[in-house]
Amino acid sequence: MSGAVGGALAAGTVYDGVDAALLRDSGAVRRQLDTLVQQAASGYRATTYAGLGSGAATALALGPQIATAQGWQNDINAATAQMQVAQTALGQISSIASTFYAATNNLNGLDPSQVDSTASEARTALQQVAGLLDNTDGGLYVFGGQDSTNPPVPDPGSILSSGFVTQIGSAVAGLATTGGTGVIAQTLAIASSNATGTSPFSAAMSQPAATLQAQLPAVATGAGEQVPFAIPASANGFIASTGTSTTGSYTRDILRALATLGSLSSGQVNDAGFAAVVQDVHASLGGAITALNQDAGALGNTQSTLAAEQTTLAGTVTALQTQLSGAQDTNMTTTLSQLTQTQTRLQASYQLLSGEQYYSLARFLAPMMG
Repeated sequence: MSGAVGGALAAGTVYDGVDAALLRDSGAVRRQLDTLVQQAASGYRATTYAGLGSGAATALALGPQIATAQGWQNDINAATAQMQVAQTALGQISSIASTFYAATNNLNGLDPSQVDSTASEARTALQQVAGLLDNTDGGLYVFGGQDSTNPPVPDPGSILSSGFVTQIGSAVAGLATTGGTGVIAQTLAIASSNATGTSPFSAAMSQPAATLQAQLPAVATGAGEQVPFAIPASANGFIASTGTSTTGSYTRDILRALATLGSLSSGQVNDAGFAAVVQDVHASLGGAITALNQDAGALGNTQSTLAAEQTTLAGTVTALQTQLSGAQDTNMTTTLSQLTQTQTRLQASYQLLSGEQYYSLARFLAPMMG
């Protein structure tokens, strides 16, 4: 009996070796199946750079480049959105200024009641312009310059009681005594001032124009490349104001003109300097409208430049993503085909292993049953 059993065991050793080989092959197929299932689910060849093999270096190099380019795209999108809000506001301010430019052309010699009506409308318009300078996009003040989280005009609803307006009102009230030339000089000085209590702007905006223009917000469009894209509320962005009666800022000029008109009264029509003041307002508004529209045009050119940069960046990102995809993405058609084939192989492996184990047991028991 023992000899028979020993012979069976000796014979079974061969089959045990076959079983072990089948188990190894089955395990390898199983691991391959697991990999294919993971690839099909994730869309990637591997979940780690190490698993990408030769593609790892490409993925490591391209990932940061894509992220940087997409960051530039996002920044450009934010900047162009702000510029569009600014363009709309500038168009409205230009329209308001144009209305009073036309009105002052005919103000002299009119019925005194017309002066009072125009003054009332100018005060309302002054509040409107101050409010437009506080327009926002995405929580940022588009005319706020570097201080875009704070309003450039701190309290536009109360601008009629601000030092800016009350001081201009006092200057205009002294027209009969000071004369037209004196009133013009005083209102120009008030509108040009950055002094606290006089300037209607925030502390950040109450700085020399050269300082504000040197600090214009800029958006990155590439490595070491930046494009200024904003206009500060109290200074011009790209175009200089010209004329004999300007503060150097068309927004200040428009606010000054509206505050001056808003301070006039019908009782001053016959004052000697009345016509000179009205004419100065007219000339100042004309220059301000021209500078504003030119600045808006320059801002439009910047928008076009950024749109072109956006198109270039989009092409760059697409090209880089294509390269990255080639390094790390699976070919889903091929992967699914291989997955089906591997499942079939694994099933066949299990069937073969099951049959071999049954056959080995039968051969082992045969001598004992004889």
